[in-house]
Amino acid sequence: MRLAVIPARGGSKRIPRKNIKMFCGKPMIAWSIEAALKSGCFDRVIVSTDDEEIAEVAQQYGASVPFMRPAELSDDYTGTIPVIQQAIEWCKANGFDARQVCCVYATAPFVSSEDLRRGLNTLELSGSQYAFSVTSYAFPVQRAIRLTGTGRVEMFYPEYFNTRSQDLDESYHDAGQFYWGLADAWLQGKMIFSPESSAVLLPRHRVQDIDTPEDWVRAEWLYKAFQAESNPS
Repeated sequence: MRLAVIPARGGSKRIPRKNIKMFCGKPMIAWSIEAALKSGCFDRVIVSTDDEEIAEVAQQYGASVPFMRPAELSDDYTGTIPVIQQAIEWCKANGFDARQVCCVYATAPFVSSEDLRRGLNTLELSGSQYAFSVTSYAFPVQRAIRLTGTGRVEMFYPEYFNTRSQDLDESYHDAGQFYWGLADAWLQGKMIFSPESSAVLLPRHRVQDIDTPEDWVRAEWLYKAFQAESNPS
């Protein structure tokens, strides 16, 4: 059986009530719920939250909220893996023994049902413990610079100063949308970023972290641009 878990705690600081704030006509979390349901991958789609209002919105859009997340897993320091572990364990104790579990972030309005299906396919065919969304950096990370305390600059990797950009290995980062995994891998706390994981590559224009108000504005611009391209007047 397959389970989708959408973590959505109520204590967002930088963007208050981020998980249910309206994004292009829907509460933010609705985009993740609808993509998960539309994918057809899951026997159950649940939202893990400590917040009654988030729970109510999640249920309105078709997810179930069979439990409220305990306070010890709802602070600013709790990582994703313990939250997914608790959801898997609760479901197992209540008659739903998931074998494949996908964490879908609540603030991922560009997540698509097609990509979720690709993720499941990758997990099954690769023999990996996890399969998660990644995208490429727009600029070679080997040529990154930092600012010193005096306002000067220095390279992180000065040995690459004379290396042409096209000769450097392309680098990738977590796209922050979804993480398919074997239930046993989640329960054992296996690290996601490891050689036991496979990548589901997304184009850069469909990836946007939403951690600040500026991120939110950019994400809305991107979404409206996609809509305009899909529905030209």
